[in-house]
Amino acid sequence: MAVAEKPKQQGDLSRREFLRTLVGGGWETSVLEQLDDDPEKVLAAYEGQIETLSRDTTNARVGREELDSLERMRRDLLRALAKPREQRHWVMVIDLRKCVGCHACTIACVAENKLPPGVVYRPVLEEEIGTYPHVTRRFIPRPCMQCENPPCVPVCPVKATYANKDGVVVVDYNQCIGCRYCITACPYGARTFDFGGTYTEGTPEAKGLILGEGTADDYERAANFEYGKAHERTEKGKSPIGNVRKCHFCLHRIAVGMLPACVTTCIGRATMFGDANDTESLVSEMIAKPNVMRLKEDLGTEPRVFYLT
Repeated sequence: MAVAEKPKQQGDLSRREFLRTLVGGGWETSVLEQLDDDPEKVLAAYEGQIETLSRDTTNARVGREELDSLERMRRDLLRALAKPREQRHWVMVIDLRKCVGCHACTIACVAENKLPPGVVYRPVLEEEIGTYPHVTRRFIPRPCMQCENPPCVPVCPVKATYANKDGVVVVDYNQCIGCRYCITACPYGARTFDFGGTYTEGTPEAKGLILGEGTADDYERAANFEYGKAHERTEKGKSPIGNVRKCHFCLHRIAVGMLPACVTTCIGRATMFGDANDTESLVSEMIAKPNVMRLKEDLGTEPRVFYLT
């Protein structure tokens, strides 16, 4: 008995159309035709094409304008990772005209780094502009500025905070004594302290009815992987509890070719990340625009976070 052909799902068609839109050009046609019945292989082939392009400097311009900005940034990232660390210059660019104040970046950062109450790496500030009734609001995401001349570094008595070889200001949790001098020194308010609290602290528990502190607390105590190391928040006095914490551009993600969590979750594509030393990168293009600015430039801190206004 002949087996009826499986009807094509509308969802699959949409997925293929989505890939065509993302990839553009002509070379994707053969891939989609050959693997039309296996979407997972299509995606795998697409990933391979992107990685090939990212490492091929002779094709740096191929399909650049057709790619979604996230894919372009990921291609830029992989190209930067192939360079020696001292030749990279990580920067973040935030387009304030595109930010809608949804706080998706803030939540993504909390989830990625398992941040406890009171610890926020990327708050979104709000500013009211104009005179009533002609007013508007502007939203300003504020990660760590990763300053070239960080005021937080020289005040640390145990040298627990410093700029790594990539120029990103980091905190050595095992070295930090929790004195909080760096919190006071930071002119951007970009550092917070981990007092050891949890969101489920004090919540009730009823077997079969309420998943309270006894069980839900386990997730908050699970290890995050900041700086490429497992840090469990299991007991008071053990790092990162009792330490100063801050944004680190998701170094653990960058190391494996992934963009920072805040970048990938921005619904308006307002946040961009990459190597400013790469003239073909998206961020290099953005920071050359005339409407770019940095916060508190008069302090001479030389922030690595740029804003488009």
